[in-house]
Amino acid sequence: MTVNADLLVLAPHPDDAEICCGGLILQLTSSGRRVVVADLTRGEKGSFGTPQQRLAECEAATAVLELHRRVNLELPDTGLRDDDDAVRAVIEVLRAERPRVLAAPLEHDAHPDHAATGRIARRAWFLAGLKNAFADAGEAWRPRHLLRYPLHDVVEPTFCVDIAAVADRKLEAVRCYASQIGGAAGVRTGLDPLQRAEARDRYFGSRIGTRAAEPYATDGPLALENITCLL
Repeated sequence: MTVNADLLVLAPHPDDAEICCGGLILQLTSSGRRVVVADLTRGEKGSFGTPQQRLAECEAATAVLELHRRVNLELPDTGLRDDDDAVRAVIEVLRAERPRVLAAPLEHDAHPDHAATGRIARRAWFLAGLKNAFADAGEAWRPRHLLRYPLHDVVEPTFCVDIAAVADRKLEAVRCYASQIGGAAGVRTGLDPLQRAEARDRYFGSRIGTRAAEPYATDGPLALENITCLL
C-alpha cells in the first residue's frame, strides 16, 4: 500500500507542533521528506489572539516549516474528549495520509486538551489498522511507530533528536505565533511558548552534548536495523 507521508504530527492547538516537533519537522522537510500536521482545534478559547490572528500565524509558520500539508480537524478547543467523533476524525487523516510515523502528545499533561489528544491518538493509531473498525473512514492503515512528545510535562525520553542545525529556523517558526509570545505565561514555568521551546531544547541538547535537541518517547524499545546508525 502506498505511503503518502513520512511523518504525521497530531497537535492539540496551532503552535504545539512548532514548539515541540519543529526541529524534527524541519530536518525531514529540508531533506525532501513529506510531513503533515493535523491540528485538532483552532485554539479559539485561548487567552491571547483572535481566531483570525491565529489562523494567519499558523499559515506563516506552516510556510517556514515547508510542510507537505496541514489540516485542522475543527474539534472544540478546551473540549477535546477521547470519544468516537474525535477518534474518527484522526483515523480519517491517518488513512488518507498513510504516514510511516505518527507523533502525538504524551497522555498526561497539565493542559486537558494535550492529555486528551494523547489518548485520542492511541486509540486512533490502533483502530486505524483494523479493517472493520470505522470501515467507512477509509482503507485500514496503521503507522509503524507512535512517538510521544512532551508539552508541559516531561518524561525521560526514549531518544533525543539533535536539532542544532535547524534550531534557529525552528524558533523562527515559533515566533510566527506573535500573539502567544510576550504576555502568554505558560503553565507552571511562567515562560511563553518561545522561551519554553528554547529552554527545553537547550536542556535536552545538553543531555546529548549538542546545542539543541527534542525529546521523544515510545512505549517500548525501538529496533535498529543496523548498529551503524549509532556510529
